[in-house]
Formats: sequence, C-alpha cells, structure tokens
Amino acid sequence: MSLDEATVDLLRRLAPQVLATLVRRYGDFGRAEDAVQEALVDAVERWPLDGVPEQPSGWLHTVAARRYVDLVRTEVARTRRERTALDLTPRDTLVAPPPDAVPPRDDLLELFLLCCHPVLPAPAQLALTLRAVGGLTTAEVAAAFLVSERTMGQRISRAKLRLREAGARFAPPPTAERQARLAVVRQVLYLMFNEGYSASSGPQLRRADLTGQALRLTRRLHEQLPDDAETTGLLALMLLTEARAAARVDRNGDLVPLAEQDRQVWDQVAIAEGCALVERSLAVTPPGPYRVQAAIAAVHAEAPSAEATDWPQVLALYEVLEHLAPNPVVTLNRAVAVGMVHGPVAGLALLCEVESGPLAGHHRLHAVRAHLLELADDRPAAAAQWRAAAQHAGSDPERRYLLRRAATASDPDRPPCEPGHLRGR
Repeated sequence: MSLDEATVDLLRRLAPQVLATLVRRYGDFGRAEDAVQEALVDAVERWPLDGVPEQPSGWLHTVAARRYVDLVRTEVARTRRERTALDLTPRDTLVAPPPDAVPPRDDLLELFLLCCHPVLPAPAQLALTLRAVGGLTTAEVAAAFLVSERTMGQRISRAKLRLREAGARFAPPPTAERQARLAVVRQVLYLMFNEGYSASSGPQLRRADLTGQALRLTRRLHEQLPDDAETTGLLALMLLTEARAAARVDRNGDLVPLAEQDRQVWDQVAIAEGCALVERSLAVTPPGPYRVQAAIAAVHAEAPSAEATDWPQVLALYEVLEHLAPNPVVTLNRAVAVGMVHGPVAGLALLCEVESGPLAGHHRLHAVRAHLLELADDRPAAAAQWRAAAQHAGSDPERRYLLRRAATASDPDRPPCEPGHLRGR
C-alpha cells in the first residue's frame, strides 16, 4: 500500500515544521534532519496500514525525537568502541537527550534563517534550504543549479557539517546580518516556486505541492515584513505567475504556451492581488529584482490577448532587470523580447552572450533560438533546434511540446508558431 496524494502533501508540509522544532530543541541541524527523514520513512511504512494519526504533527514530532535520541546513542556507542580499540579512556563526546515532548511552535522562518547562516557560502545556503525546508530532492536542487546530482549531494553534506562545526544556533540573526540572510531566503523561495511551476523532470509539468509551499511561506514572510518591498514583489511575482496555472496544460496534461492559453481561465483574483502588490512595492525606490520581475508578469497578466502584449515595456523592464541582477536566464528572456520588438535577427545576435556559459546545451537556449529562427522564417534550422531542445528537456510534457514544435516547423504546409509562445512558463 502507498500513501494518497493528500497525505503525501501533508507530510511535505509537516516535515519542515518538525525539523525546525527539533533543531530548536536539540541544536544540531544535521542529526535533526536525519531523524526527521527516518520519521518520514516510518510514516510512509505505517500510515497506510494503521491510518493517518489523529494528530499527525504530534506523531511525527514524537517519532523524530526518538530517532534523534537513537542517532546520538549510536554515535556515542561508536565513539566508545573506537576509543577502546585505541586503548584510550572511554569518554562520551555526546549526550543523548531524552525524547520528551517537544512543544510545537511556528519555527519555519527561523529555520530558513539558520540555513542561510553566513558561515556557509551563498550556493550552499540555497542548496541546504531548498533540500531541508523546501522539500526538494537532491536531484531537483541540482537541476535548479545546473549541476550534477553528485555535486549537489556533496555540497549539502558539507553545508550541514559546516553548521555543526560552527556551532550555529537556532536564534534570530544579528541586525547587521538580517538583510543579507533575508535576501537568501527570498532567493530560496523563488527557486522553490520555479521548480514547482516548471518541474525539471518527471511526468508532470508542475508540482502544486512546491508552488503551494513557496506561496504559503512567502505570504508568512510578507505578513511578518509588510514594509519589505522585495518580499512584497516576490509574493506578487508568485501570484501573477501561478494565476496562469490552470491554463498551462490541456486535458492530457500537455503544455499550452502563453499565446494559446484561454485567458478566461486565469485566476483574476490572484492577478488583481498581484498587480496591487506590484503597484505598492514599486512606490519604494530604488526597484529590486523581484519587483521588476513582478512588473513583467503584470504586463503579461493585464494584456487582453497575446497580440496586445506591450513588448516594448517588457523589453525595457528586462533591461532594468539585467542591470540589477545580470545572469544568463535574464539575458535569454531579454533575447525573446528583443526579437519581438526589434526583429528575430537582433534576438539571435543576443544569444551569443549565453552560448558558452551555464546555459550551453540547455534546452531553453535551444528553444529560444528555435523560436527566433521561426520568426526569421528559417524553419529547417528552427526544427533542428526544437529537436535539440526536446532531447535535453527533463520534463515529459515539455519534451512532447518541443517535439510538436519541431514537427510544425518541419511541415511547409503548416503556419509558423504565434509570437510569444515561449512565455508559456
């Protein structure tokens, strides 16, 4: 027997809370995470047989606390054996705490800030938080960073060890560190949402569990920091993006690009809230990256049709964004906007800037080039690029879509794709 989807989602939501409580209680992030993982395994094995407990959070807290004690006792015993074998006086380097009841408390944001501790380099902060709090697998985190799963696993292990060695405590950060660590928290939430909105691999285009978790956590961060403009912008960006979710897939679960989506299906309540947040956040200067991205999303959300999209405004916003936060993905998106405003040849020229970087061989680079080649009426070259994009895509729905685009480009009797289809993300 296996757990149903609702119970799996429940475990995903409870696991970070349990981890936060154990870290607060015992102060050891690495062992606490191991204990929570073992408790989750117990739940997966026992709940299908025994049923979901009346208080699932309390059940997980209790089991995880016991597993933590077991881990410490095992390590104490191992240390004693090693010292005895070396003819040293046995001494305990650890003390196993009692598995007493751990009072529940909302510690998720504190856990975020601990994962973003300054003793860790920025990539390790992001990776650890996505894994421990966001619930992403090591493979999914690796995909977000464009590195191998093995490399990411080593990075996460080193990060946990570094926290232990540094004696990092579960406490609010010093005032001088707060803004820098909050910036990392926002980036983690952003990456978590992106992985959920367009899954890097698997049979589904999106993972509602991750987008939902990212939105919940971002709302809570916004509630605690209502005057933080970038947090407001991040929440707006998520709302405006998620508002299109129901129109992104057809009945078969296949990708529907933005230009072909039924805009009547878009969540108008979320769009109204997102646009209001964008307007409020942009009143604070200077603008930040999340606010600019939210403004771009608002331009698309407010356009009554794909043809009515204000591409010059989108391009201007991408130019601001690239100045604030330059990276290959922003350049890739700017190339699409340049192609829509100044023509596909100009867009293709811009792609030269990202061909040899982290996006080299990435399916999105091939897809953007294919899109611009189609606009330039070079359909054979476009078809080859669509096929290359499909070969490198990790998501099954995306791969099917890219192969359909290749077939369309290869058929001289079929019209080219409509402009703006790559905005389907």
